Amino acid sequence: MTLRHSTAFILSALAATAAAAAPTAPTLPLYVAQPLAGAHVMFGDFDIQKPLTADTGRMDNDPKLPSAVVEVRRTNKDATADALGLSWKNAWFSTVRVDSAPLDLRPYLAKGTVSFDLKVNELAKGGLTYRIDCGHDCERKVVDVIPARAAQGKGWRHLSYALSCFYRKGDDFSAVTTPFALDGTGDGDVEIANIRIDRTGKANETCPDYRTASVTPSPLNESWSLDWWMPRHQEKLAEIARRKAAGEPTDLVFIGDSITHNWEQHNKPLWDEFWGKYHALNLGYGGDRTENVLWRLQHGEIDGIAPKVAVMMIGTNNTGQRHEAPELIYAGIKRDIEEIRKHQPHTKILLLAIFPRGAKPDDDLRLNNEKVNALLPKLADGKHVFFLDIGKAFLAPDGTLSKDIFPDLLHPNGDGYKIWQREMQPTLDKLMH
Repeated sequence: MTLRHSTAFILSALAATAAAAAPTAPTLPLYVAQPLAGAHVMFGDFDIQKPLTADTGRMDNDPKLPSAVVEVRRTNKDATADALGLSWKNAWFSTVRVDSAPLDLRPYLAKGTVSFDLKVNELAKGGLTYRIDCGHDCERKVVDVIPARAAQGKGWRHLSYALSCFYRKGDDFSAVTTPFALDGTGDGDVEIANIRIDRTGKANETCPDYRTASVTPSPLNESWSLDWWMPRHQEKLAEIARRKAAGEPTDLVFIGDSITHNWEQHNKPLWDEFWGKYHALNLGYGGDRTENVLWRLQHGEIDGIAPKVAVMMIGTNNTGQRHEAPELIYAGIKRDIEEIRKHQPHTKILLLAIFPRGAKPDDDLRLNNEKVNALLPKLADGKHVFFLDIGKAFLAPDGTLSKDIFPDLLHPNGDGYKIWQREMQPTLDKLMH
């Protein structure tokens, strides 16, 4: 090594050491009139995202969603062009976010906050999510639907969340490149300004505790579920009341999420063919997580009937929507079983392993579900609760999942439901007697 190169190496090492020892800035102004130095604004939908390089930007060329439009504009709050506006239509996901060079957010986690000013212009058919990435393929978010809708037309509000809302044990915040994103669903128009992270701040908004969310009963309050979820619950209660008044038995109940719901929604002839003789009741709700099932169980959905068997499969949305740890999903499933036993102590519970998802065996979401499935046999006592894993019946020998039976790699089609019935029927026959 030459003297010149040696000197340059030493100076570089000293600079790195000095940077590491430098005190953490009390505030990171992620977007305060302009992006943080070296950062830039990105916008778009799930598949197509682009940088904002002018006063306005538009994304309307997603071949997967030809009717989706996402627009971003520089707008005004306290000064000219000191805020960002996001409007979206027919987009199940839209975003405007700040991308930066890697930021070490670890010093901010203990007492820090992320805060911003928000104005909701239109959100009657939409919802919001605030997101911070936590490393490679890691993101944490807070959902804001009902309060955000209530704020429509009421001008600017200042929102502040504890950074702990976006942190899970084991997350690595040492090199965050998306320190903030505002995501929208449905249709909407909002404006945001003064996005910042403070090392010491005071939150004025609350968030669910990730450690207990799966066992805390709650309706499904997503933007796309508000119009139908509670009416479906009321319809199920009315159906139970009708059966009770008519003396009609309900020998079989299915409890779950959209995978169960779709028996009734898209495959009703198969439902009638396979389960009609049991006077089966479908208690599957698209999008449900363990805590949503728990709320429904506590609000009458298995009261007034006496099923011989309750088939339950739940948890894939805890994985898909919250990237929840397996032990937390397991706790939610365990709590649901306890609630069924409380209301229906004589009903046998057939607990199904969560079905495979994703095309390949190494799909992250599938792997998380498999970790949950590995825990579930502990819940089976062979007397009241029985565990059955039929997942391999859906897979090719190499572990891949075909779109021929799971078109979106999550939900089975008619052929998939026939496999479900074929694989489950022998066990169900034993439990029915």
